[in-house]
Formats: sequence, C-alpha cells, structure tokens
Amino acid sequence: MFVSTPVLADFGSKHDKNRVPKNARKPLRKPRQQPYDFSEIFNTVRILEAGAVEVHLGGHINQAELEAMDPLEAYIQAFEEGDELFEINYNALDGVGVNVGNGKRFTSFPRPDLRGPMAWANILPHRATGPNGDSCISCHNVPVADGGGGVNDNVIRMDPERKQKGFIERQSPHLFGMGAVQLVAEEMTTELHTLRDEAVIESCDSEQDSTVEMVAKGVSFGQVQVSCEEVNYDNLVGIDTDLVVRPFEWKGLTGFVRAFVRGAAHQELGMQATELVGDADSDFDSVNNELSVGDITALAIYNAAQPRPVTKIELNSVINTLSEEEQDTYGLPLSESDISSIQNGEEIFNSIDCASCHSPEMEVASPVFYEPSKHASFRDETYPAGDIAGLPAKSLQFNLLTDILDNPQELASGQTLGQFEESENGGAIIRMYGDLKRHDMGRAMAEEFDEGNVGASVFLTENLWGVGSTAPYLHDGRATTMTEAILYHGGEAESSKALFNDLSDAEKANLLSFLDNLVLYLAPE
Repeated sequence: MFVSTPVLADFGSKHDKNRVPKNARKPLRKPRQQPYDFSEIFNTVRILEAGAVEVHLGGHINQAELEAMDPLEAYIQAFEEGDELFEINYNALDGVGVNVGNGKRFTSFPRPDLRGPMAWANILPHRATGPNGDSCISCHNVPVADGGGGVNDNVIRMDPERKQKGFIERQSPHLFGMGAVQLVAEEMTTELHTLRDEAVIESCDSEQDSTVEMVAKGVSFGQVQVSCEEVNYDNLVGIDTDLVVRPFEWKGLTGFVRAFVRGAAHQELGMQATELVGDADSDFDSVNNELSVGDITALAIYNAAQPRPVTKIELNSVINTLSEEEQDTYGLPLSESDISSIQNGEEIFNSIDCASCHSPEMEVASPVFYEPSKHASFRDETYPAGDIAGLPAKSLQFNLLTDILDNPQELASGQTLGQFEESENGGAIIRMYGDLKRHDMGRAMAEEFDEGNVGASVFLTENLWGVGSTAPYLHDGRATTMTEAILYHGGEAESSKALFNDLSDAEKANLLSFLDNLVLYLAPE
C-alpha cells in the first residue's frame, strides 16, 4: 500500500520555516461585539419597506374593536388574526430581534456578556434566551403547523435570575389543546384553594388543628397542616405554596396561555408587547409597541383554541377524508392486528402504573374558555408594564365542545376530530395523559442549574397526547425513541421503569404501539 509522506508544514511543525517565532507573536485581540444603533438606517428602511404586521393585517389589532363584536364573531376574528400573527415572518420594522452585537439581530445562545449600552444584558425585562427566530411557526411545525420542534430548534437558556451558572436546553412543545389544559389547571386550582380555605374556617370554628389531603381531580399534591392562624405547607409536593397549578413550560412555571404567548414573543422573537414593557423601546431596536393588547389577545385565542390531539384509531375511522400522503404518514389503514396491539398496549400502560402520573383523562365541568380568564389566578390583575396598556374590558370566549374551528371531520359520535368529547355532566373530557404536577425524575434528567428553583431534576409531567408525532423526546430532545425516554425515567418513576424492563418484548412492542397511536393531526385548509 502506498503511503504518502506528510508535509511537516501542514501540521504546523517546528520545522516549518514560515512560522512566526514564538517570541515575536502578538496576543490576538478578541473582536469587540458592539451594539448597533439601528436608528441610523431606520428612517430609510421605513420609507422603502413595511412591517409584516402592516403588510399582512393592515396594522395592529385593536382590542376595543374585538370587544365590540358579537361574541362568536369576535372569537373567529381573533382566531384568524392570531393565525396570521403566528405564521408571519416579522421584520426589523415590526421590532423583531434585538441587539446581539455587530448589527446582528438573532442568536441561538444567550449573550449576558454583552453589557454595553443598548446591548443584550441591559434589555428589560431580562432575557433568558434568544431571540432565535422571526416567527412562531419556525419552532412549532413538527409534524404540522402548531406542532413541536426538532432538536435543531432547541432553545438554549440561562438562569433568568442570573444567579446560577450554566445553560440548559428546551425542546419546543406542541401547542394542541392548550386552552383545554388551562381549563383543567383552573379547576384543579379552585379545588385546592377550596380545600385549604374550608379547612381554615373549620379550624377557626372548632379551635382544632387539622391535616388536609390536597387532592384535585384525583391528583395528590401532598398535605397541608391547618390552624386558624396559619397554614403549614411543608408536606406539599409538586406545586407552589400558592396552590396554583401552572400547566405550561417543562417546569410548570407559567399558568395561563396569555402569559405563555407574551413571554415567548419577548424571549424567542424579540417582539415586546406593550403590556410587557409599556411604550418604551426596552430592547433598543427603534420600535415600540411591537405587539398591541389586541395582538396578544389574538395570539392567546389562537393558541388556546388549537384542536385536541387525536389517535390513529380515530383517523382510521375517517380514512376516506384523508389524502394518500396523510394515510402514509400515519401508517393507515390499520389492520385488526394493529388495532389489537394498540388496545393491548393501553392495558399494559395502565398495568405498569404509567397512568398514575400520565392520567389518561381529566374532566372539566365548564368547557368554555375565557380570555381573559374568569379565574383570578389565571389572568392579569395588572399588566407587567402597569396600567399603560389597559386591561381588556370584556372577555372573548369559545366552547371546547362546539367552537373548535380546525379538523372538522365528523366522527361516529357526532363530535369532530377537533372538538372535545362531551361528558355525561355536560363538561368536556380532556384525554391529555398528564397530571399537571411536578415530579422528581431522578439524576439522569437533572440539569446544570435549577430553573424556577423547583429542583434540578424536577419536571412537570409531560402530557402524552401527541407523543407519537413529536420525536425526539424529553425536555431537551435527548431521547430519540420512546424506549429511551422511558429508560431515562428515574426518581418517582423508577418503579414504573422497572416494571417496563420486566415486560416481554411483545408486551413492550404493544406498549410502544399504544404510545405511537397518540398523534397530532391538522386537516389541510
């Protein structure tokens, strides 16, 4: 075999006569990341171009105009305009992006090192990430619009309080059924508040202390010790001491859809809502009032009114409405053997205690979503910016049972693929496979820093509806298959993992068939 003689200079050898002598080298100076004052070119750009909001919607949405409409008309209008706001690519005239040095607007990595005037570290409110995109749909598109994001879309975050060192990653979750999830959280919160408040009243009347089991919709959050003078929360688990169930983000840190939307716009896009920062240009991009109160209302309604995730078995029942491409995507038609495997897998899911955290269904007594919410813990009493923006005077609303606009294919039951199933009591059944509680998942999932100060290995139970369409898995996409995701479970889920390992290969395959059956579907417009 012929082996060529290496050229020593190619390796930077000491024999390379062209090398600069060591004692003659000058230390390399790190280029300075200078903030760029966009105002220098802003006026020229504004003459020749227009913001995407102006182009697509003719201007920002007026909250008062929405409130003046017929309720159903207002909901449809807000949903359609929210759809536009979700999908458009914002530009500099909208205020997208921020100063991340040398004129750049976007970064995949937080830049707390940029501390000069008008630089990343001085933006208010402080950022934990980005901005890393110019549209919502750029990170929520797997396998369809409003879905999740792949690992290439992972968000790199730092401690928002800037007290802990390190970085963590977050995979973008799908947005299907968000309004339904908030309604579950609202009713659970009401149950917990009622248990505590009634116990305090009873303790005052009886002059006796008591221990109260804090259980909402069958989910135990531990105990509180109650006296007439105080409540001891030391034995509370999986929730904050205010007893508010916060169903969004991987750590359960955000309570309601509007706050989620407003925060994502600020963090990921650099689009600062008026209700967040007032009339100030707090990110130094020469644009203020980047998203109006009406804009955020429309985005909140659009996200909250997303259809529910479905199952392959349901899609199989309306297969004549699906294109060949859709059938191929979801592995349809299902054979009798396929359906049997899914059904057996569901039984195994329950038998190994997965359902103790991934609760198959919750019921909400009232299926009507309000924006702003009627629940005091799930709406703004004042906006983060104060009174400058003006709180909505009237709630927009829609019904989970009748008003979901997407996925209109009708099932044998009479409901559509998008609508939620009605319970015997006139409420809605939410088959989300979750419990909205935080759990310690063990050392294998522990992160570099403790986001939210809830525990580095503590995460909100991930709702499994849609899991068959949202690989990879877990908070940072580390698990490329569902089997990996299961085997990463530890801590409170250690026993279920052990039971999974004890299953036969055939039983494991059936379990995976059941999970793969839980999918996201969006009918073409």
